[in-house]
Amino acid sequence: MAAPEGHQATTPADHAREAAVEATLTRLDLDAKARLLGGQDMWSLPALPEIGLPSLVMSDGPIGVRGVRWSADDPSIALPSPTALAAAWDPELARRAGRLLAQEARRKGVHVLLAPTVNLHRSPLGGRHFEAYSEDPYLTGRIAAGYVTGVQEGGVGTTAKHFVANDAETDRFTVNNLVSERALRELYLAPFEHIVENAHPWGIMTAYNTVNGTTMTEHHHLVNEVLRGEWGFDGCNVSDWMAARSTKGAIEGGLDIAMPGPATVYGEPLARAVRSGEVEESTVDTAVRNVLRLAARVGILEGAEPVVTELPPPVDGEALAREIARRSFVLVRNQGALPLKPGTVALSGAAARDARILGGGSATVFPDRIVSPLDGLTAALPEGSVSYRVGADPNTELAVAEKGFSLRAICRDADGTVLGTRSAPNGQIQWMGADLPEGVTHDRLHTVELTGTFTPRETGTHTFGIKGLGAFRLAVDGTTHYDDVQRADKDDPFVSFFGAPEPRAEVGLTAGEPVEVSLTHVVDLPDDLPMKVVGFALAHLDPRRDPDELIAEAVEAARHADTAVVVVATTDRVESEGYDRKDLTLPGRQDDLVRAVAAANPNTVVIVNSGSPVELPWRADVSAILLGWFPGQEGGAALADVLTGAHEPGGRLPTTWGTLADAPVTRVVPVNGELPYDEGVFIGYPAWERAGRTPAYPFGHGLGYTDWTYESVEVQGATVRVRLRNSGSRAGREVVQVYLAPEPDPERPGRRLAGFAGAEAGPGESVEVTVEIPRRAFEIWDEKTSSWAYVKGSYEIQVGRSIEDRRVTATINV
Repeated sequence: MAAPEGHQATTPADHAREAAVEATLTRLDLDAKARLLGGQDMWSLPALPEIGLPSLVMSDGPIGVRGVRWSADDPSIALPSPTALAAAWDPELARRAGRLLAQEARRKGVHVLLAPTVNLHRSPLGGRHFEAYSEDPYLTGRIAAGYVTGVQEGGVGTTAKHFVANDAETDRFTVNNLVSERALRELYLAPFEHIVENAHPWGIMTAYNTVNGTTMTEHHHLVNEVLRGEWGFDGCNVSDWMAARSTKGAIEGGLDIAMPGPATVYGEPLARAVRSGEVEESTVDTAVRNVLRLAARVGILEGAEPVVTELPPPVDGEALAREIARRSFVLVRNQGALPLKPGTVALSGAAARDARILGGGSATVFPDRIVSPLDGLTAALPEGSVSYRVGADPNTELAVAEKGFSLRAICRDADGTVLGTRSAPNGQIQWMGADLPEGVTHDRLHTVELTGTFTPRETGTHTFGIKGLGAFRLAVDGTTHYDDVQRADKDDPFVSFFGAPEPRAEVGLTAGEPVEVSLTHVVDLPDDLPMKVVGFALAHLDPRRDPDELIAEAVEAARHADTAVVVVATTDRVESEGYDRKDLTLPGRQDDLVRAVAAANPNTVVIVNSGSPVELPWRADVSAILLGWFPGQEGGAALADVLTGAHEPGGRLPTTWGTLADAPVTRVVPVNGELPYDEGVFIGYPAWERAGRTPAYPFGHGLGYTDWTYESVEVQGATVRVRLRNSGSRAGREVVQVYLAPEPDPERPGRRLAGFAGAEAGPGESVEVTVEIPRRAFEIWDEKTSSWAYVKGSYEIQVGRSIEDRRVTATINV
């Protein structure tokens, strides 16, 4: 049988896999085919032993591989956030990250990684931007293609997501995003197209949202005509979880897999639709073919050779996590404070002790170790040279019980008989489908008790709470403080996972003295759930001290130190899946802390741990600012590498940082269910330029520990050669950025990123880099002809260190 439209099987192994897929397809009856297209549980498809097909397993990413268990007792490597990976401006580094994640997936029995996220930073208020790469479609596509290539080189599939225009979280299940055809093509579809063309992903995930009136799980035009037809995508199309709403609409719209299960729009409903004549069986066959091809590629289809028969060399996960972090850090300001001079360091900020390493939501994984900034600096600097004060704590809401808690889960039936137990390292229960402790079944499970001890690290009034829905009983130190039912106040089905815990008890405790804690939940799962999920958590908040006293303590320490280092951060309630941001301010009194410390010590360095832009109103008052993103599990060690000068910060901004008042595109809230993308092709730095506004830090900006002189640029056709010299005193790495500026046109961005390359050189050395400008950089989408139009004329090639710091130019005519 011929390969799908737009795809050519180019090797004997490709042809053999296609033959195996076709032979297997003929052995399946309608019921088996329909069953294969729907999840059997949260993360997997049903096995079909009659054709030698085991269950295909998927897992969330993109910074790690959680596996089928959403629990801290099944740890995973936690890499830095995607914004951090993009800040390194290095597709090869992304490829190495992908190989590590494939290794993690194989370790956990996972065949397909639900990543990468390649939506754009349309508005800085997008709550999930930490999980995407950039405001720029070209940079996004390049980094994502490297990531996909690396994962699939490890024999594991990817699902680039969320196709398409899932650029905000507000009403994400129902919002109708109104996007012009030109904006779709030039911005939102562009990264997906680049990935399909250059990395050939084995999967795509379609989004919850609607685009121009059609929900994405049923979008025949964008999926069947554009993705599969024009681009030649021959992989598998997976729904976002619970996004599929219609059997006929989904199968005819090109959706291959409806997740999760067992209750889906496929399976028995799909078989009935075929038998009633509502759906053609050949349409079902097309979807099944795509699923079987995916199974063949990852090596679980009997009689088909996997794409990868020899795995890449093993990757040291901790070392790579540390390398990505330090190469992602963006030094946006440095008045001589970094690298650190010899002497004492006064460290402050709650996130310096309790590291903020990742964003909230489905991207969450649980590493078996976390290196905080306090840990990293204490280990790297001479003994006794680092002091620590909290200074300011932005965590005003309860967090899942972790530090100081020793817990286990006890499962009982209605008579109180113990069915089974499981460890609970962080006090959170998230059991999905068949993922239950040994000996426990859903039909017998009546209560789950989280029980154990809590040893406070501070004396004072501790707050305990509950995250989840249903009946709970909370007891601390032998006293029952809550025995009632918690109910939902939102329609988002993930509220029990991503919502804020409810405070339910305040208890005075003494540091170092353990107390017994118990949280019992009555499990009452409705029969109409698409799958069985037991999810809740014990939550906790340390005693609240007077904020002015905390700041005063940090100021006093800073006044007597050679350098003050302040770590500021967002929280899970600021950056997470499920909701957008209300503003760009740092939560709590963190701005006040920075101002006070900077007034006491002119040598103040601020570390910003946020996955996306925050406002820095004190930026001119401090000596140095290092953007640390969400740096992953090794973030503190990487931070010490950079602050001490063992390595230079390697990052450049993948998105513009500025104030909300100046940001040209901010709207994320629909009106009457609709969100118009009125800005067209002007988002990110082109929108800032068009509006004539100056951001705090422009796209592409980032400093190192050396200086660079751009000496020349030569252009031959679409090849740009740039010579530059390290004019500083130490070795370093530069990111050479090439922007293409067309003749002035109000309907076209004044310049766009057209290429980039890394350059490394020692002091005084010169180096040449070559950048190929893709043809697409000279094209625009013509809505009259619904095709790409190559725009002839004069273009200026602008080369430099950021969108604003352009060093050498050349003019070409095409």
